[in-house]
Amino acid sequence: MRALRVLLFIVVIFGALFVAGDRFAVSYAEDKAADKIRSSQGLDRTPEVSIKGFPFLTQVAGRSLDEVDAELGGIEARANGRTLRVEKLSARFHDVELSSDYTSIKSAASATGTAAISYADLTKAAGGGVQVTYGGQKDGRSQVKISPKLPLLSSLQVTGSITTVHGNTVRLRADSVPGMCKAIPGCEQKVRAQTDHEWKLDQLPGNLKLEKVATMKGGISISASGQDVTLPG
Repeated sequence: MRALRVLLFIVVIFGALFVAGDRFAVSYAEDKAADKIRSSQGLDRTPEVSIKGFPFLTQVAGRSLDEVDAELGGIEARANGRTLRVEKLSARFHDVELSSDYTSIKSAASATGTAAISYADLTKAAGGGVQVTYGGQKDGRSQVKISPKLPLLSSLQVTGSITTVHGNTVRLRADSVPGMCKAIPGCEQKVRAQTDHEWKLDQLPGNLKLEKVATMKGGISISASGQDVTLPG
């Protein structure tokens, strides 16, 4: 009986050491992955990386991880001298393949993600004193309110749409221009110069495509997904 107790004690101790070692290894790997993503993508802060699944060490031995979650921040899209800041990009990668030297992540079989953009950042990106605010939903379509700045129409407000095109571009468009503006020569062109913009996101992981847009009172949410996604870093 005593020998059995000693054996059980040894098993528990080695089990605890294995778990502790496994957790230390995964924490180290998460920090390294976060640093590589930040440097390769030129982010303004280190992303949060979380490697799922246990034990981690056996996953590494097979050069494959079940799931990796990452929260990227400070991603920017530029167009015509204007910059649109993405407040946060949260992504979940499945069936992740490690590089041959185990030092970096190569790709994932599939991935899903969500990009968040604030109205303040969208307003700043529009430039010229234009204001973009929440516009609600109509016929299943997400809307925004856009207030351009024109000398003779200071109170003008139009309804606009936020959509994605080409899988990597955020598009802002005025749905229509009020009749009073159309009666003024050149007015519609001046309004659309302030309301219609596109921003391309060059820092998305490869093959991760922007899809559906939802406008909410607190900001804009854009869903994304992809297959055979190449991870940064």
